[in-house]
Amino acid sequence: VLQAGFRPSQGSTVEKPQPSRSSLPKKTMFKNTYQSGFLSILYSIGSKPLQLWDKKVRNGNIKRITDNDIQSSVLEIVGTNVSTNYITCPADRNKTLGIKLPFLVMIIKNLKKYFSFEVQVLDDKNVRRRFRASNYQSTTRVKPFICTMPMRLDEGWNQIQFNLSDFTRRAYGTNYIETLRVQIHANCRIRRIYFSDRLYAEEELPPEFKLFLPVQKQ
Repeated sequence: VLQAGFRPSQGSTVEKPQPSRSSLPKKTMFKNTYQSGFLSILYSIGSKPLQLWDKKVRNGNIKRITDNDIQSSVLEIVGTNVSTNYITCPADRNKTLGIKLPFLVMIIKNLKKYFSFEVQVLDDKNVRRRFRASNYQSTTRVKPFICTMPMRLDEGWNQIQFNLSDFTRRAYGTNYIETLRVQIHANCRIRRIYFSDRLYAEEELPPEFKLFLPVQKQ
């Protein structure tokens, strides 16, 4: 189970399918970017939070709203069907992210509805693997090109920490090279999505990477 705020437990075992090779697209967004510390791909307060993203909406909506809990702008993705309402990065299907930082961190609000996200990575066998986490699945399944897993969210705002290197190694017995694509499906609210070179304690994070809850008046 992928649990918000925690790294995956070390005890689970999964099958190791035989990989087949996959060719990479030519265009890589962050290939020439110096990657260390933090690399943000979505910030809900920015002037264009979805500048790097494409969106798909069917029987739902994707909009920026003010969240009552944090009294600040967030991106909301809602829809009757999880699979037909999502944002995906990069926006261009012929490009990949090329992000080598091994930790994906998402600040997400639990809306108590179905929610999933998907990450596509490249490993050292030159194979593209997808990891899909959802709060409506109870077991982990590993197939040659996709690993689906359950996710447990706390009430309200969550920080989801996804150790891509560890998941790639445990699911496929291979080494993580880079992230190619990130896709966030309904239903959730998003504050920020970023990659980091390691997990940082709260006091180590830059202020804009923290989620501040307003002080409650007595």
